[in-house]
Amino acid sequence: MNLQQLSQNLNILTRNVGAFIRHESENFDRSKIEMKGFNDLVSYVDKQAEEKLVEGLKTLLPEAGFVTEEGTETTKGERFNWIIDPLDGTTNFTHGLPVYCVSVGLTDGDEVVVGTVYDPNRDECFSAYKGGGAFCNDNPIHVSEVPALKGGLIATGFPYYDFGLMQQYLEVMSAFMQKSHGVRRLGSAALDLVYVACGRVEGFFEYNLNAWDVAAGVLIVKEAGGHVSKFTEGGDYVFGREVVASNGQIHAEMLETIAAHWKEPFQ
Repeated sequence: MNLQQLSQNLNILTRNVGAFIRHESENFDRSKIEMKGFNDLVSYVDKQAEEKLVEGLKTLLPEAGFVTEEGTETTKGERFNWIIDPLDGTTNFTHGLPVYCVSVGLTDGDEVVVGTVYDPNRDECFSAYKGGGAFCNDNPIHVSEVPALKGGLIATGFPYYDFGLMQQYLEVMSAFMQKSHGVRRLGSAALDLVYVACGRVEGFFEYNLNAWDVAAGVLIVKEAGGHVSKFTEGGDYVFGREVVASNGQIHAEMLETIAAHWKEPFQ
């Protein structure tokens, strides 16, 4: 399997699906929003975008299975699996806030080997394949060279339905606010990750995530020279529900800051 060619074809597919999402955003009817759970929104755009991705991905790698957010395809592959978030940032999308993206990663066993995150509003296609580096619109990208947390900008995501660890989270966020240039919450974990990869922010942390939120982004960070872990080093940060990504130079400081306030791991 040629990972470079697969990555290029994936970029084309995600751009096409992103164009569909961007078109639908122009006249989106908020009465068509559905609720999967408390504050967990979905629309026909999410579902149709996922169907388009699944259809296209089946032709790119017929032997691969799927892990999809909206459950339009649930067949698992023995070796390869596409991990799909057709519209990361659905709440932003439904409110007309132009911060959302398409995110698709391919796993070979437990390892992500191809990933693309496409932002249709900025027409930015972030991509990577194992060993091939990271790119934005075919231009190489790299994490920032900021050497310490005090000079960095940090991204995170706020809990929106599971508030059981809220106090710990607020303590962690408060510490980062005081130790860095600031904390930002965009509402799309996939975009947070690729912004680490291209140096717009130095670090990102969040808990209660799903694999489709991070699979593509973590590969892009790593191929851009960054570092990814759970809230402690080691463990499965794709399916482990928590992630810390950084430019590498501030990673130890980020883990120390989290450890000082995060007393019980997310389960």
